[in-house]
Amino acid sequence: MKLKYFLISVLTISLLVSCKSKKRLAKKTEDSRKEMVIKSTNDVSSNKAVTKPNSNSIIKNSTIKNSTLDYIEQFKDAAMRDMRNYKIPASIKLAQGILESSSGNSQLTKRSNNHFGIKCHRGWEGDKTYHDDDEKGECFRVYKDPANSYKDHSLFLTSRSRYSKLFKIKEGDYVKWAKGLSEAGYATDRRYPAKLIAIIEKYDLHKYDTEVLGKSFEYPKTNNFKNHIVIKGDTLYSLSRKYGLTVAELKKINSLDSNTISVGQTLIVSK
Repeated sequence: MKLKYFLISVLTISLLVSCKSKKRLAKKTEDSRKEMVIKSTNDVSSNKAVTKPNSNSIIKNSTIKNSTLDYIEQFKDAAMRDMRNYKIPASIKLAQGILESSSGNSQLTKRSNNHFGIKCHRGWEGDKTYHDDDEKGECFRVYKDPANSYKDHSLFLTSRSRYSKLFKIKEGDYVKWAKGLSEAGYATDRRYPAKLIAIIEKYDLHKYDTEVLGKSFEYPKTNNFKNHIVIKGDTLYSLSRKYGLTVAELKKINSLDSNTISVGQTLIVSK
C-alpha cells in the first residue's frame, strides 16, 4: 500500500516538473520569436531610412530637370496653332506659359488650369478662384482644361486695345513682343521682358516661330548666351571659376533660388 502511494507521488512530481519545463521552453521560444520580429522590423525600418530618401531625391531631380521640356513638348502645337490663328508668336506664348505657370507646376495652375495668370477682369462669366498675387485674394479665371486657357490667352490679347500695337510688330520678333507686353501692362515685374527672352533663348522656342512662318531656323543676333550642360562633379562655384562669373551672377542669370544643380541640367554661363 505504501509502495502504491510512493509511486503515485513520484509520478505526480514528474508531471509537475515536466509541465514547468514545457512552460519555460514555450516562453523562451515565444520571447525568441518576439526578439526576431522586433529585430527584423528594425532592420527593415533601417533599410528604408537609408534607401527612401535616395529614391525621392532621384524623382525630385528628374522632375526639376524635365518639367519645362515636358511642358514645351505638350503645348508647342497649341502655341503654333494660335500663332497661325491670332498672330501671337509661339515663342512668346510658350515662354509666358512657362513663366506664369512655373511649367504647369504652380498651385494656381494645378487647381484652375490657368496657365497665363489671367485675372477675372470685368465681363468674365466663367468659374473663378482666388489667389494672392499683387494683392491678397485676387480673382483668377478657371478653365476646364489647359487648351481653353491657351485659347483664352489669345482672345484676351486680341480683344483689348492696349495690346493692339503688338500686332503691328514684324512677325517672329519675340524681343519686341516681350517688351511690348510689359509696356502694355501685362505684368508688374520690370524684369518680365528679360525673363521671357531668357526662357525663349535658353530653350530655343523661336524655332517654333520660324516653323509657322516657313523659314529656316537660325540663332538670332541678340542671342549671346552660352550654355553648359551640368555633368557629375559640377558645382556653381566650379562653373563660376570656369566661366569667369560669380556664383551670384550664375544664380541670377538662371533664376536659381538655391545652389543646387542636377546632372543634365542646362545652365546659361555668360552674361
